[in-house]
Amino acid sequence: MMIQHVSLDHGWFYHYRLHKAKLGLLRDNGFSSLHTYLGKVFENCPQEPFLSGPRSSRIKFSLGIEPRRIDNHEVTMLAREGLAWNKYNGAHSNVQVFMLNYDNTTLGVEVPIWLKAYELGKKFEELFDSKKPLSGHIDLLRLENNKLWIWDYKPRAEQEKYACTQVFFYSLMLSKRTGIPLERFMCGYFDENTCFVFKPHKKYLKERQTTL
Repeated sequence: MMIQHVSLDHGWFYHYRLHKAKLGLLRDNGFSSLHTYLGKVFENCPQEPFLSGPRSSRIKFSLGIEPRRIDNHEVTMLAREGLAWNKYNGAHSNVQVFMLNYDNTTLGVEVPIWLKAYELGKKFEELFDSKKPLSGHIDLLRLENNKLWIWDYKPRAEQEKYACTQVFFYSLMLSKRTGIPLERFMCGYFDENTCFVFKPHKKYLKERQTTL
């Protein structure tokens, strides 16, 4: 089987999947530390960072990121095909597993990541009002044009208010876990109709713009 699968009990069962045949692309493109990380958390992912503390998917503040909208991106077409595939009950699973199987650049889905407070310094508590780790699971990890793309599937992407913040922290967490500079990442979120993309930058950490 080319697809490795493990269920992670992180307060809810997350189905972390990797495409083994594609992972060699990481070493070939200078991302060997990510190759190591993906294998390590597949075999023995720590549970503690996911049991309490803030979750990226529940963030309700803006960092002032202004993404670029693209209506005919490849990921939107793949999302349409995944939804039509309809092999699973949920839209997320259909899109994720379809892309992992049939898209040459999708390496993994539901990739576990976390960030400890000390890794961000005093800014962490200012942002999250907590000292417990921030955690999350990346919907889709792709390697596109020698950039690591962090993608989040949002069924109503155009209506999202805080998706940029969520995906930005996904990229920051994976950067911290692997030592890969943030400059080598790109971020986006999408549905079957459109997508929104941006380049992550540390400048977005300067100010928490809006809260609920």
